[in-house]
This record gives sequence, structure tokens and C-alpha cells, in this order.
Amino acid sequence: MNIVIYTLTSELHDEQAVSSVTEEFLRSLGVDYELKGSDYADYGSHALDLIYVRTGGTEGIFKRLLPQLQKQSNKPFYLLTSGKSNSLAASLEILSFLRQQQIRGEVIHGSEAYVHRRITLLERVGEARRQLKGTRLGVIGEPSDWLISSVYDRQVVADRFGIDIVDVPMTELLDVVRQMPLSAPQEKSERVEIQQALPGAQQIYLALKYIVERRSLQGFTLRCFDLLTAVKNTGCLALAKLNSEGLVAGCEGDVPTMLTMAVTKALTGVSGFQCNPSRINPETGEMLLAHCTIPLNMVERYEFDTHFESGIGVGIRGYMKEGPVTIFKMAGDLSRSFIAEGTLVRNEANADLCRTQQIIQLEDKRQMAYFLTEPIGNHHVIMPGHHREELEELYI
Repeated sequence: MNIVIYTLTSELHDEQAVSSVTEEFLRSLGVDYELKGSDYADYGSHALDLIYVRTGGTEGIFKRLLPQLQKQSNKPFYLLTSGKSNSLAASLEILSFLRQQQIRGEVIHGSEAYVHRRITLLERVGEARRQLKGTRLGVIGEPSDWLISSVYDRQVVADRFGIDIVDVPMTELLDVVRQMPLSAPQEKSERVEIQQALPGAQQIYLALKYIVERRSLQGFTLRCFDLLTAVKNTGCLALAKLNSEGLVAGCEGDVPTMLTMAVTKALTGVSGFQCNPSRINPETGEMLLAHCTIPLNMVERYEFDTHFESGIGVGIRGYMKEGPVTIFKMAGDLSRSFIAEGTLVRNEANADLCRTQQIIQLEDKRQMAYFLTEPIGNHHVIMPGHHREELEELYI
């Protein structure tokens, strides 16, 4: 069960009357839940743990419970209240006490519709946090030399999200690639140079898949430009396929972007489109973002081209469905993030840019100032749909 509800009840209140109110109120939430009552033994182990403050006079009970609950979980305390039997007053006193101790918390109270929306959002965010905890993400090769600002803090990432970052030497991958037999890929291209490159691209895909299994990884970022000189091919097709198979697979050894993609996948089910802003119009809020690979499960159709910068290998030109999108990026030390909602207005296929190209119109054009004055690196992640609320909740 993802939502579990615990209760706080004063002994002064009539249990029969309180139980009647409890049943009616919890039914009004419109969510599936498990009611644990006053047994807090497994508190903190679910996607969302709610403390239902049923009556007033429960502040002292909570204070006595707090040391135990803090040992079991470092998540915020969510205090659910019906507003009856002085439950809201008690919840406010408890929350004020928590804030005095610099402990995060929130009172969940309002209309049935508001409480339902809030609980549903918190459940999604809590489930994403559970998915991230214990994740192992690899850095295959070092970050690309040009990513001079894309640093990260392993300890902060481990403490905040429970993610373990694993270093994998580039030589390990190259050894596997060279040992991997060439096989005929399922993909086809009418262009001779791309058809000739497809077996090698498939070889890289199989080698990466082998490394992932051997290292017990749930994702990685790859110093992919080294492949251009080492094996005369690209990782674009491999990353597109592996992302669509449920892994997080990022480019250029960019760890902050890999972490951003991991959060995106945990929350939305897709790892997102890692891309560069290529053109920006601060006056209109329209921008073009591009890269040579995109998860195949994010596009309606795709076609092959060469890798843009090198003109070799296999690049992906994907066409994502037009509509609402969110642009997201986290700093590698998790000190800040950028979240912008917008609309994918069209896909383009200019010859002078990376192969997958998206024109996005930001809802708030004032957010363009971020890119020109305080960007978090060059790579950003695009995901379908509007997800500002969930991302803001997950990031705090």
C-alpha cells in the first residue's frame, strides 16, 4: 500500500464518536489507503505516511512520539486534519513545534478536492523518492572536458536521494565493445553510410547493456565522444534504445544531467530528452533545443542521420508529440534547480544542428533570463507534460 494513515487521538474524546467521524472523513479523501491507527512501528516506510490528527489535546502525544518517528524517517511530517474536534488547532500547534525544531512538516486541510489533489501529488512524489533510493548510476569514462561547470557532490546526492554514483573506466567499455561480435541490427537505413554504421552502433548498445548488468546499474552517463576516435562510431542509438528500455542513459559524462534524468524517470516514467539550448528569443519566450539522441519511447516516429559534429556513426532524429512539456535541470550539488513549463510547438530538421530539434514556447517568457544570466550548465532535460508541482515538491 502506497498511502498509510496513522492516528493521533486524545483519550478525553469519545472513541465511538471519533470513529464515526474518522470513517466519513477518510472516505471523502477518494484515495486507496491503509489505516494503521496508533501503531507507528513501520512509520516512514511507505510512499506517503500521513498522521491523521483526529482530535485536539494530542500535542503531547505527538511530542512523546517524535524521537521514535525521527529515528524511523527523515521525511517531512504530513498532518492530516478534518477540522472537527479541535483537530486543526492541535495540528497547527504540532506544526509550530516542528518548525521550532527546524523539522519539515505540513498541515493538510481544506476542501475535499484540495485534500485529494494534495495527497495524490504527495503519493507520486513519495513513490519517486522510493524509486530513487538505492539507485546505482554509473559514470562511464570521465565527464567530457568541456563540461567545466558540471560538477557534482557524491555525498549530497547520496544523503538527499539515496543514489550511489559508480565510476566505470572507459577502457572497461571499450574492451567489451571490441569483444562483442558484430551482428545484423534490426534497424535499417536507405543511406549507405548509416547502414554500414548500424552494426557498430548495435555493438555499442550490447556492450553498454553488458556493463549495466555486470555493474548492477540502473543507469549511467557515457563519455560518448571518445567512441568517435576509439571505435569510429557513436553511442546515440544505444542511448536511445536503453532509455526506452527503462534505464537512464545520458550523454557526455554529464553527471548533473544524469541525476536530473533519474529524477525525471522516477516521477514520470520516462528519463527525458537531454539537449542543448541552441537558439533563444528572450522577447517571445521561444527557444530551440537539440541533441543527437532521444529515448525512443518519447517519440511518435524517428529516423536515422549521422552524428552532427562528427558526420559519422548513427544519430537519431526523433519527432515528439506536440503539446505541454517541462524543462528541468538540477545542479550537481543539488543547491538549486530550474523548472519551466511550456509547449512543444513543432519539431524541426535543420541540417546545421544536432539531429533531434524541438521548438518550445515557455509559458513565462521571463524565465528566459535564467538561460542568459544564471544557467545550470548547457544540458537540460525535457519531459512531456507539465510537472512543476511534483518537481518542486520532490526537490525540497
